[in-house]
Amino acid sequence: MKFYAVYDTNVLISSLLSKHADSATVKVVDAISSGQVIPLFNQEILDEYDEVLHRARFSFSEEKVQKVLKMIRQFGLEVNPSPTGEILPDMDDLVFFEVVMEKSDDAYLITGNLKHYPSREFIVTPAEMMSIISPDETSKAP
Repeated sequence: MKFYAVYDTNVLISSLLSKHADSATVKVVDAISSGQVIPLFNQEILDEYDEVLHRARFSFSEEKVQKVLKMIRQFGLEVNPSPTGEILPDMDDLVFFEVVMEKSDDAYLITGNLKHYPSREFIVTPAEMMSIISPDETSKAP
């Protein structure tokens, strides 16, 4: 089964920073290239990914950044969101919320910062998304 998801920038950062291939953030980003998750994006989201992943404090190589951006463009679906009128604690996150709202019937917003968004069933952490994608695998964990 395939799932649609908007990836909050913090998930991509955590994935690239992780030293553990079995971490939820790494697995949920790897789910893009394996075809399990189709990322949803628009140009504003791609611009944020590009800007944040290039910040000096992360020291990500240009190759790593371009690989992530290319993967999202290649396997993803561009969505032009409608305004929701939603007020969020960090209004910079509004674009992620509005993109997922275009497909909220069958899409998720994956974030490490749940407090930045309203409480909705489709707004999940990377670990929660992995349990949705692979419920059998996560139930085997100790």
